[in-house]
Amino acid sequence: MLSLRIRIFLSMIVLILMASVILASISIIQFKNEAKEYHQERLERNENAVKQHINFLLSTTTYPLTSGNLDLIFKDKIHELAHIHNIEINIYSLDGKLLKSSKESFSVDKVAPPIPKYILKLVRSSIEKRYVEIKTIDGKKNRSAFSQIKDDKFKPLGILNLPYVEDDGYYENELKSFLIRLGQVYSFMLIVAFALAYFLSSYITKSLKTISDKLSETSLSQKNEKIVLEANSKEINLLIKAYNGMVDELEKSAIKLAQSEREEAWREMAKQVAHEIKNPLTPMRLTVQSFQRKFDPTDPNVKQKMNDYSETLIQQIDTMSAVASAFSNFASMPAQQNETLNVVEVVELAMDIFNEEYIEFHSDSPEIISKIDRTQLIRIITNLAKNAIQSIPEQQVEKSVLVRIRKENNHVLITVSDNGIGIQHKDMNRIFEPKFTTKSSGMGLGLGIIKNIIENYKGTITFETEFGKGTTFIVSLPIINS
Repeated sequence: MLSLRIRIFLSMIVLILMASVILASISIIQFKNEAKEYHQERLERNENAVKQHINFLLSTTTYPLTSGNLDLIFKDKIHELAHIHNIEINIYSLDGKLLKSSKESFSVDKVAPPIPKYILKLVRSSIEKRYVEIKTIDGKKNRSAFSQIKDDKFKPLGILNLPYVEDDGYYENELKSFLIRLGQVYSFMLIVAFALAYFLSSYITKSLKTISDKLSETSLSQKNEKIVLEANSKEINLLIKAYNGMVDELEKSAIKLAQSEREEAWREMAKQVAHEIKNPLTPMRLTVQSFQRKFDPTDPNVKQKMNDYSETLIQQIDTMSAVASAFSNFASMPAQQNETLNVVEVVELAMDIFNEEYIEFHSDSPEIISKIDRTQLIRIITNLAKNAIQSIPEQQVEKSVLVRIRKENNHVLITVSDNGIGIQHKDMNRIFEPKFTTKSSGMGLGLGIIKNIIENYKGTITFETEFGKGTTFIVSLPIINS
């Protein structure tokens, strides 16, 4: 589909071309009409001049003015008339028979053909007693005027015929010259139109392009900028106003949505906290009730039973404390204590706490210096490595966990790969959600916590997985210089 800019450009060019074609067509028609009127008027002028001369001859002749004497009257005068008026003259009788002609002889017939009867009828029946026959012979238009010759009492004596061949050479040359000049003018106008159409289409679509770019960047999940532009078009200004209004509404909707999501998240968190706390409370209640029911101060093993009872309660209290600590860590991350350090060295030290022989560490560079919180970096690595280890089934023979670090542009990339069970497709979108876990133990807060840490550093964490073959987590952190 053509863009609006191209459509405007092509429309202006087509408009210029159509205008040139229409003007050329009108000019050709006008020239032809002028040529037609010119030949018609010229024939009428010649005919009037010849008839005046004939009337003069008829008024001065000594022969009686009868149809039979026309041959004698014009015997010596017809060639003089034709020479004076520079036109061929033929005189016919009233029944259409040729009496005299300015032509010396006839090329085909010795006896000239008479006037067709339909022409005689048209001459007699017309008000002006005149008829003009138009024929095209050998590609040239021929006019032939037939009119009555009358005596001084307006009595018809014969028929005057004036053949006339239209010569359009002058008009054709004029038309050709005009079309050449017109073509030159419109060629120049076409060049100007190309430039004008380009700049005009660019000017018109510039504002629309700005609006289009802004619309393509508009998202509910980010801060959208308004369009600060004053266009010369009322319609485009209305469009800009509508877009800016939409941005305001989107911002309000985003705030409401974020607030709603936060409220929903805390509601879910509260439910999870209540659930995790209730889990140890139940065995604690049962232990207390059992102790209350079976306690015997005289029992010789009362001291041992008191110790067992206390250990049970302490164990459940420790579980509740761990739950509280985990949710506290997730809800509020500790302040970042950034320090300039060698990321490679810190990651390698973090890996030393793991005793599994199948864990490997590689770095493309011995030193990548950045300003980052050492504790949080260690937390990221240990959490990902621990998850990688736990994703490999105990009965699996070949186990592999590879931690690799490298520098790419102005970022440090840390990848943790394993050949464990991988992540199922249905769980991929929930892997970083709080309290989501695929393990039988734990509360599913680890990946959520490290995701918060990474995003606080304007970094990203992604993963690639294939169910049954393993998973690779990719952490990208910008290198912050001191």
